[in-house]
Amino acid sequence: MSLNSARMVTDALDRSRYTYRSLIMTGRRFYHQESDSWVDLNDFSLTIDGKKENFDFALLMIHGRPAEDGKLQGYFEWMGIPYSTSGVLTSALTFNKNFCKSYLQLYNIPMARSVCVARDATINSDQLQGLGLPVFIKPNSNGSSVAVTKVTKWEQMDEALAKVWEVDSEALVEQFIDGVEYSASILGTKDDYIRFPITEIRPKNEFFDYEAKYHGASEEITPARLSSELEKKCLDLSEQLYRILECRGICRFDFILMDDEFYFLEVNTIPGMSGTSMVPQQAVAKGWSLTRLVTEMIENDFYPLCSA
Repeated sequence: MSLNSARMVTDALDRSRYTYRSLIMTGRRFYHQESDSWVDLNDFSLTIDGKKENFDFALLMIHGRPAEDGKLQGYFEWMGIPYSTSGVLTSALTFNKNFCKSYLQLYNIPMARSVCVARDATINSDQLQGLGLPVFIKPNSNGSSVAVTKVTKWEQMDEALAKVWEVDSEALVEQFIDGVEYSASILGTKDDYIRFPITEIRPKNEFFDYEAKYHGASEEITPARLSSELEKKCLDLSEQLYRILECRGICRFDFILMDDEFYFLEVNTIPGMSGTSMVPQQAVAKGWSLTRLVTEMIENDFYPLCSA
């Protein structure tokens, strides 16, 4: 999915304004396939045909670790290279769903009740059963709906947790909210917060799982079929979350709507940018070209970075 997002970005890049190199991260190194060259991590430079190239900007399209959790952002700040996403602290906080929810409780953000379970810890069954049934079991620090299970019987809990342990050491057991899922995106600029049309998500599967997200097993309706009042409420809440979490770049906020209340699920600080992703759909619905979207993502990096 990261490669698909990267291809969309490079296809949409304004060649009259920018030159670029597509780099693939392999282990802890960056590889430029066209020249069969590796990036020098001492200064994040690339040497091609004996000529050294330095980068003015890093447009990150790595979903999951080590980008959405803030590790790469720390490296780029150390190198003094601006980048397209939220900073180290915001990325680390939002990638850990339990920490993020605990922090947002201070601001009375509507959210499903949840319990965080560590792989080697003793499970408090009374605490979990207090959430009621059904519940969702998901990795605490992961994305793309990987290893997410809807549990309708407590007997299914061990199997659902076993899926999580394959990808994470902590699981989030979350109360089920019976409603419709919506996704809203915000792009911070030097002068304003740009709001995009909301997407309504109607999965063909039981919930919006990996297959629904990436293999067409969902109907995504942009703009969403919401009243003007509910649309404003969702976008106001999204902008509030963007400000509270001190997000940067373009971020996508996911919600469940039940009884005219939007319950926050999670924030995607590096949202998908492939042909099936929601942010490009939302940009087109706003009347933007994908080239304008990518240009805005680059030009609106306006936060000071540490000196190299």
